[in-house]
Amino acid sequence: MKGVLRDKKAFLAFLLPALLFYAFSVFYPIIESIRLSFVKWGGIGEKQFVGFDNYVKLFQDKIFYTAFLNNLVYLAIVVGMQILIGLLFAVLLTYLTRGATLIKTLYYIPCIITTVAVTQMFRNMYATQPEGIFNQILKAVGLGKFATSWLTNVDTVLAAVSIPEGWRYTGMYMVIFYAALISLDPEICEAAKMDGANGFQLLTRVKLPMIREVLLLTLTMVLTGALRGFDIPYMLTNGGPGNVSELMSTYMYKKAFGSNQYGYGSAIAVFIIVESILVVGVLRWIFNGKEMREERRLRRIRKKTVSERRRGRV
Repeated sequence: MKGVLRDKKAFLAFLLPALLFYAFSVFYPIIESIRLSFVKWGGIGEKQFVGFDNYVKLFQDKIFYTAFLNNLVYLAIVVGMQILIGLLFAVLLTYLTRGATLIKTLYYIPCIITTVAVTQMFRNMYATQPEGIFNQILKAVGLGKFATSWLTNVDTVLAAVSIPEGWRYTGMYMVIFYAALISLDPEICEAAKMDGANGFQLLTRVKLPMIREVLLLTLTMVLTGALRGFDIPYMLTNGGPGNVSELMSTYMYKKAFGSNQYGYGSAIAVFIIVESILVVGVLRWIFNGKEMREERRLRRIRKKTVSERRRGRV
C-alpha cells in the first residue's frame, strides 16, 4: 500500500476521476456563467454579445441593491445562529459526562431532514390561520401584542426566512466544534487552571486559539453557504412581499429562469461568486494576520528571555 501511495502515476490515477467530476460539476458551470454574463440571450436563438452592459445594468438596478442589503442581514442571522449557538452548545456538551451522544444526535437530525420538510414545518409555525406555535407562545406568556403574520409583515419577514436556515445547520457545526474541543490536550487546560485561569479565560485564551483552524473552516463554510442561500427563502416567500425578503440568489433565479434574461442572471451569479471569494480572502487575511502577530509577540518574548539570561550570566 505504501508503494502505491509513493507512485505518482498510481496516485494520479486514483485522483483523476474526482478531479474530472469536480471540474465538470463546479468549474465548467462557473466558466459558462462568466461567458453568458457578457451576452444577451433569452434561452432560444442567437446570443448577442453586449460586453459589460449586464454589469452596468447590475449596478444601476435598485432591486439588486435591495437584495444585496437583505443578503447582509440574512448573513448576520445565519452566521450568528450557526457559529455562536453551535459553539455555545459544543462547550456545554464538553461538561456533560452522560447523554452527550444522544444530544448530539438530536441536534444533528435537522441537517438530514429535506429542505421541503423544514420549509413546511416553519411555514406552519409562522402561520396565523390556523395559529402557529410562535404566536401561541407569545400569547401564552402575555406578549400577544407581538403576534403577527411573520411571512407577510415587512418588519419580520427577512428574519423569518433567515431563522430556518440558521437553525437547520446549527447541530452540524456544534458537532464539529465539539470534536475539536474534546481533541485538545487536557494537560494544557490543566496547566492553565493551575495558573489561575477561570472557565471563561480558559475558553477564550486557551481553547479557542487552539482550534483556530477549525474556526476558520467553519466560518468559511457558513459565510459561503449564507451568501448562496436560496432554497428555504425562495419556498417560504419567493422574495416577497414585494422585494422585502429578496436575496441575490432568488433574484438571480427570477431573472435567469423567470424572465429568461440568462445574460443578466449570469452576471448576478458571477457577482455572488466574486463576493464569496472576497469574503473568504478577507477572512483568511484576518486569521493569518492574528497568527502572524502572535508569532511576532512570542519571538519578542523569546528574545527578551534570552537577553535576560545572558545578562544574568555576565
